[in-house]
Amino acid sequence: MDQIVDIADMQVTDDPRSTLVTYSLGSCIGVAIWDPKVHVGGMLHYMLPESSLSPDKAKAKPAMFADTGIPALFRATYALGAGKKGLIVKIAGGSQLLDDNGTFNIGKRNYIMLRKIFWKNGVLIEAEDVGGSLSRTVRLDVSNGRFTIKSRGREVEL
Repeated sequence: MDQIVDIADMQVTDDPRSTLVTYSLGSCIGVAIWDPKVHVGGMLHYMLPESSLSPDKAKAKPAMFADTGIPALFRATYALGAGKKGLIVKIAGGSQLLDDNGTFNIGKRNYIMLRKIFWKNGVLIEAEDVGGSLSRTVRLDVSNGRFTIKSRGREVEL
């Protein structure tokens, strides 16, 4: 059963029948975390690196920003019994779409913020597919942690 993670949204579940899926990751980044011991999974689809750009929006929709969405995702999985030490973390996105000159570099800035947050908190990324100039759809199967990326008609496991 697919649980859709919209743009600027996150979902967490301990239902092994669930697959978390987010569509059209361009400059946005999708973060998937999974605890194999308790079969808890979570996914975040954030748009922008820093909530200081719009504190009111961050309060209403913390998943819109890396610095508010990432901690919220981890806390929500911990609330379902996941443990920090056992988490498997995979990420995708951070493309440079519609910005050929690199004027805004939102994808790159999103990725840099994620790395800073993870480094400060001792979180390791097991696998990633970031950058480039393509859109991605990602899925996390909560029963087994399988993380797949579909782009340009091809689907691969990461």
